[in-house]
Amino acid sequence: MRHEKQTTDVLYVQDCYLRLLRKEDAAMYYEKGFAQEDEEVRRFTGTTQTFSKKMIYDYVERIAEADDRYDFLIFTYQDELIGEAVLNDIDWDANMAGFRIALFSSTQTNKGIGKQAVKAVTDFGLYTLQLHRIELEVFDYNPRAQHVYECCGYQIEGRKKDGLYYDGNYHDILIMAILHP
Repeated sequence: MRHEKQTTDVLYVQDCYLRLLRKEDAAMYYEKGFAQEDEEVRRFTGTTQTFSKKMIYDYVERIAEADDRYDFLIFTYQDELIGEAVLNDIDWDANMAGFRIALFSSTQTNKGIGKQAVKAVTDFGLYTLQLHRIELEVFDYNPRAQHVYECCGYQIEGRKKDGLYYDGNYHDILIMAILHP
């Protein structure tokens, strides 16, 4: 089912703002996000692949106007790109979506920005888009993220035992979700 994107393209919160990704953001998205190679960020997102500039440009071109996702870039109020928060794989018939977030540098963690972004995009999904369910996966070695999700209303629904093989070890993946109240 084709869905028209909502006109809201900026979400404002206390310490940052979130703006929908545009095709012209490809260079910035690559430079500020994937070119940094922050090992802590790679670990918490389970990223093992290295992305080329062409891969990122092609990805942005493909997703910027896709009707089954909302990719919000996270900016400081000094207009520095520091991350992304995404509603993806939206099933408009069932009113369900996936969620993911990444701050591109570990220097941006423990400041409350991630929690503000999770809350803003979750509220956008539940109240603006009228989604019934938003779900996510978080690795068992990331209790900080699990805590943030719980503070924003997500609940653990299940566990994929040894669902991730990363850096030579198996790790569980926790399934968390929030339902429209």
